[in-house]
Amino acid sequence: MTIALIDYGAGNLHSVHNALRKAGADNVVITADADLVRRADRIVLPGVGAFRACRDALVAIPGMVDAMNEAVNGRGIPFLGVCVGMQLLADAGEEFGRHEGLCWIPGTVRLVEPTDPTVKVPHMGWNDVVLNGAPPLIEAGEAYFLHSYHYEAADPAHVAAVTDHGGPLVAAVARDTIIGCQFHPEKSQRYGLSFLSRFLGWKP
Repeated sequence: MTIALIDYGAGNLHSVHNALRKAGADNVVITADADLVRRADRIVLPGVGAFRACRDALVAIPGMVDAMNEAVNGRGIPFLGVCVGMQLLADAGEEFGRHEGLCWIPGTVRLVEPTDPTVKVPHMGWNDVVLNGAPPLIEAGEAYFLHSYHYEAADPAHVAAVTDHGGPLVAAVARDTIIGCQFHPEKSQRYGLSFLSRFLGWKP
C-alpha cells in the first residue's frame, strides 16, 4: 500500500512521515509528483503556516490539485489533512485576506476569538478531543494543538470532533473518505499514533 505524503513545502513533512512509519505504514512516499498522488492508496496532506501560503504552494505544483480531486473525489481514496492540511479542505480561509480553499468540506477558516479574554491565541498545547456523534477514526482523548485559525464548518454533520479553547473549536472534520484533524497526530504520542494506525487500515 502506497501512502502519498504531499510535499509542497509545508514544514512538518518528516515528522509526519516518521509518525506514519511508527503507526505501521511500510511505504510512505514524500512526493510532489501528481501522477504518484493520483495512483496512491492513501493521501496525506500536512500543513504548517499560513492558509494562503500553503494554498498557493499546493496550487503551484503542476496537476497536483487535479490529481487529488481525481483520487479522492473521483475514486474514493482515503485522505487525511493535518492542521493547515485540514483547513485547506474549506471553501475559504481568512488569514491575510480571504482566499479560496479546495472546497471539499464546506466551511470557512477564521481567527480563533475566545469568549474569555484571559485565554491566549494561538491555541497551543494538549487539549481534549470530544467526539461529535460517531465519526470515523476519531476517538475521545487528548491531543496536541498549535493553531491561531479554526475551521467553521457550514454543516454540523461534517464536524467529527471538537475541543475547547475559550469556546468550542473544531478538532476534526469528516466526509465520505475524507478526514481532517486540527491537532497534530505526529506530536500527540500514543493518541496520535493510534489515530494514524486507524487511518492506515480505514476502509470507508
